[in-house]
Amino acid sequence: MPPPGPPGPPGTPGTPAQTWSDGPRFAFGTLTVFPVTVRRWDRGAARAGMLSAPLAGLAVGLLAAATGLLLLVLGAGPLLAAVASAAVPAVLTRGLHLDGLADTADGLGSGRPAEGALDVMKRSDIGPFGVVTLLLVLLAQVAALSQAYGSSWTRGALAAVVSAAAARLALTLAARAGVPPARPEGLGAAVAGTVPVRAALLTAVAVTASAAGAGALLGPYGVLGAALAVLLACAASEALLRHCTRRFGGVTGDVFGALAETAATTALVVFCLLS
Repeated sequence: MPPPGPPGPPGTPGTPAQTWSDGPRFAFGTLTVFPVTVRRWDRGAARAGMLSAPLAGLAVGLLAAATGLLLLVLGAGPLLAAVASAAVPAVLTRGLHLDGLADTADGLGSGRPAEGALDVMKRSDIGPFGVVTLLLVLLAQVAALSQAYGSSWTRGALAAVVSAAAARLALTLAARAGVPPARPEGLGAAVAGTVPVRAALLTAVAVTASAAGAGALLGPYGVLGAALAVLLACAASEALLRHCTRRFGGVTGDVFGALAETAATTALVVFCLLS
């Protein structure tokens, strides 16, 4: 999470000069538990970091797939491999995306005006809406991964990777210009509106094309399934983003977490149905 206090603009004393690694550092340092030092917290670093978010998703997805495949090699069944592949992203993100999903569900389900709903989301406990949403989302993820691994090990591994990348692509798109923060502080405010729309769309095209290329391992239907998994994941997260923006007046860190989990779940279900 960003340190307290706003950073100085690039080029001021004590602020390191921008380098090509600042984007990946920001992405991995804020979106994963990987031991990465984030050297810059200004808007420029946030922009590069959110554009690099799918790279962090790729790393998380590869580790999730590797864990699932390792269990299969050791003799585990598709269900246990699916549980492991669903658990790895939660561990590698400290459960922050799942926590954000639960908090967002509680805020939306509270029926309160924006300020009251945001107060509900800031509480440390999880309400009934959050519990039910977490349960259904995790069940959907495990069921989809289990079906994929049961069909073939390659399909299961690709499902894990594609869904993780799509989840972080949703964050890139949500950080685009024109999407306001709901609060003046927090990670949501730090990254909201930092990514130019054109750059966000180009990143979406690159991720979709890469997923389609990986889907070629499964044949023509794999190409179509992987591409549609990313596109429909983006569509689902965009629908939630618009609803949250209307409901809360903008985005928060919790909303970003909810968007990631929504995209990941949608991608898994679509990939299993169509690939």
